[in-house]
Amino acid sequence: MTGDGPRRRLGRSLLAALRLGWRASPGLLLLSAGLTVLASALPAAAAWASKLLVDRLTRGEPDDGALVLLMAAVIGLGGVALLLGHLGAVATAAQQRAITIHAEGGLYAAISGFPGLRYFEDPVFRDRIQLAEQSAQVAPRAVSDVALSLVRTAVTIGSFLGVVIAVWWPMVFLLLAAAVPAILMQSVLARRKARTSEAIMSQSRQRLQYQMLLTDLEAVKEIRLFGLGGLFQRRIAGHLADTSRRELRTERGVALTQALLTLFSVVVTVGGAVVVVLQAAAGRLTAGDVLLFVAAVGGVQGAFGGSVVQLSSVGQALYLFGHYLDVTGTPPDLVDGDRDPGRLREGIEFHDVWFRYSEQAGWALRGVSLRIPAGVAVGLAGANGAGKSTIVKLLCRLYDPDRGRITWDGVDLRDLRLADLRRRMGVTFQDYVTYELSAAENIGVGAVAAIADRDRIRQAAARAGADDVIEALPHGYDTMLTRLFSMNGPQDSGVMLSGGQAQRVAVARSFMRPDADLFIHDEPTSALDPLAAEQVGGQLEALRGDRTAVVISHRLAALRSAATIVVLDAGEVVEQGTHDGLMTADGVYARMFSAQAAGYQDDRVDGPGLAMHNGTQEGIAHEIGAMGFGPAVSGVVRRRM
Repeated sequence: MTGDGPRRRLGRSLLAALRLGWRASPGLLLLSAGLTVLASALPAAAAWASKLLVDRLTRGEPDDGALVLLMAAVIGLGGVALLLGHLGAVATAAQQRAITIHAEGGLYAAISGFPGLRYFEDPVFRDRIQLAEQSAQVAPRAVSDVALSLVRTAVTIGSFLGVVIAVWWPMVFLLLAAAVPAILMQSVLARRKARTSEAIMSQSRQRLQYQMLLTDLEAVKEIRLFGLGGLFQRRIAGHLADTSRRELRTERGVALTQALLTLFSVVVTVGGAVVVVLQAAAGRLTAGDVLLFVAAVGGVQGAFGGSVVQLSSVGQALYLFGHYLDVTGTPPDLVDGDRDPGRLREGIEFHDVWFRYSEQAGWALRGVSLRIPAGVAVGLAGANGAGKSTIVKLLCRLYDPDRGRITWDGVDLRDLRLADLRRRMGVTFQDYVTYELSAAENIGVGAVAAIADRDRIRQAAARAGADDVIEALPHGYDTMLTRLFSMNGPQDSGVMLSGGQAQRVAVARSFMRPDADLFIHDEPTSALDPLAAEQVGGQLEALRGDRTAVVISHRLAALRSAATIVVLDAGEVVEQGTHDGLMTADGVYARMFSAQAAGYQDDRVDGPGLAMHNGTQEGIAHEIGAMGFGPAVSGVVRRRM
């Protein structure tokens, strides 16, 4: 947490939590406080009526009407206090729900408001988010509870204080002597609990991850196949044992301290009670005074005790609430621009771009300079880890370059309004997501404003070859693409699509943005069979039309139609050119393409359009050409054979 000291941080958290509670529901807060004040004042009035009743009875005063009236007052005041307490509990519960909604809304608004990915790859910040999620649910409600508890305590003590002074005024100092050390010690214990929670958060998050893996539908196949269940169970048990030891050590210290404080309070209270009883025995106090004193001590101690216990929990919650404030107060990881990107008319250009994901990591891009002219398709090729997907992330401005700049028609991306820039893009990521939503919504998220436009969604699905797949589902486009949630009871829990089917749905999102200026396709057909890949690839080319596109594919034949192919190696641009030009140059691209093309050679099987030539140099070159790889690669094969 940021700040310049634990007390200052605690005060900052307290004020922020109180403001949050007020903004969430001021009316409910005032109603809860009003009911609390009334309910807290009545016990002292009931105790005073009990004193008067006992005094009349012990003095033998025969006024039956007064006795009945006093008895009715005692019972009535107690009943009204109980009724107000119930009403207050309802109002408080409603207020706490409003606070939770407001706090969680603020947290997730802040999290979704981070425009880039930098924070989400920081393990320390992810721990902070986890702590913030916990404190968002607990801290504001705890502060509301303790605020009302303090009001209750103040009113109860204030109403009983006059009684205590009237009976024996030195008891006021004894009560304070018992209460103040307890409050101070509880503050120390709260800090200790909060530090323990912070220390074990990373392990708790790892344990949760292992628990999720054991039930995750995507992971369960490998877990069963490789027998990973025991490994994850041991790690869960190990993390749980370690965190439990730390928590138990803290709880032992808390329990011991609270026991000592309780003993101290009892000693002080007993001392005062002995004095009061002796005063009554000497005739200086009445039996009603003793009863009143006992009620006052019980009321004050109960009020103090409840507040001290709540102060302990709220103190811990407030220390953790600092993480909520840190997350909601963290500035964006990317600074938004103020210029409209406008239609892409000239092109996008990388100017000596360097980038790494962290200071400890190596450079993902090293001085990349390339131009993506408007209206043409540019292909990115290279081995895994060459930097292709990093270029896509920078194009989408999920990160900013560490050095250099990227321009859109000559304007730095950092100067453009981010939301407007991204609206001009249609993107299919390699690591696409199938959301726990209906099939229609899984496509509609490609253009959220049209998520209810079923005709547009159907058209997008048809162009991606997903329409027939979706129509065959139990509820068609309304089928949930998950088995985690049900639509119409436990017997209707949705479906899981195959990898190729899910990729078609993901590709359909691109067709939801037919007017985008820039289309980015990162391995858009990696999970599709060859015929489906050809069909979807053709549809994507038709969608792009004469607009700008960046295409990444390990199926290098899919890049042949690109106006320019950029070859990356270890984060650097090593080759640029057309397919035929790069094949003729016989460099990195030609070697990759030839190696991939060789996988399609088979001199054992005849087929339509594949004349066998017994593996001769000319025959293999002919076969490769017949398969659509073109004369350039055929020439390379001739040279290498």
